[in-house]
Amino acid sequence: MDYQSFAALIYVTDTENEAVMRMFSWEEVTFEGDDQVYYRAKESKSGLPIVAAKQDEMGMTASATLTMKLIEHFRPKYVMMPGIAAGTLEESGDEQMYGDVVLASMVWNYSNGKYVSKDIAQIVFGEVGFLPRPTSITVDPDLIPYFERAISSPRNETHVHIGAMASGSAVVANKAILEKQIRGRFVDTKGLEMEGYGVAYAAAHATEPRPKAIIAKSVCDFADSRKSDKYQKFAAFTSCEFVKLMIEEILD
Repeated sequence: MDYQSFAALIYVTDTENEAVMRMFSWEEVTFEGDDQVYYRAKESKSGLPIVAAKQDEMGMTASATLTMKLIEHFRPKYVMMPGIAAGTLEESGDEQMYGDVVLASMVWNYSNGKYVSKDIAQIVFGEVGFLPRPTSITVDPDLIPYFERAISSPRNETHVHIGAMASGSAVVANKAILEKQIRGRFVDTKGLEMEGYGVAYAAAHATEPRPKAIIAKSVCDFADSRKSDKYQKFAAFTSCEFVKLMIEEILD
């Protein structure tokens, strides 16, 4: 079986939907027995179309399910997740700014673990203890040269961070969670969101030909008490522009 589309974009929020819809000229596609609405755009330079779909709710269960459906319906060469994420490097030497793109070289699920007594826990939040059991998926190393070419492209106008992306089951607006449960486990973590691991997991476990997963989300907050929606539209825009650059000029 050969690839039938070049890239499948998957995203979650209405803000991300607005940004994705501006990327290309889309037409709606539906399938009998499937209530999901899909979108198909012009053919890419490969001669294969680009497709997209929006999750109906947040989280890894929804992202893995929709990714599998995209793969079965369209057989894309790449599954790409643009959108918004929290940055994790605000106070480090590699400072992030709103709108910076985080390109995942590895995606990991920080939610996996066991809540226990604080006396036997590795991580303690007040009276609650947590024993983490994170799982991770490494992005195909063949993608890294493409990432580097996209970053150095004259068309790229955003700062890009390549590193680990953390996925979890809840929105984080607490610095203690970020420091203890996320940066404390993988210090290279540069982004935090809720769906990327599900996308990468589905791509890695799909039937052949399997797509390569690319998670490219932009910073809209820093997962602390100042979290707001102020920069979401801007972050969605920069993420989609970078993904569009990769589709039009970099990936083959």
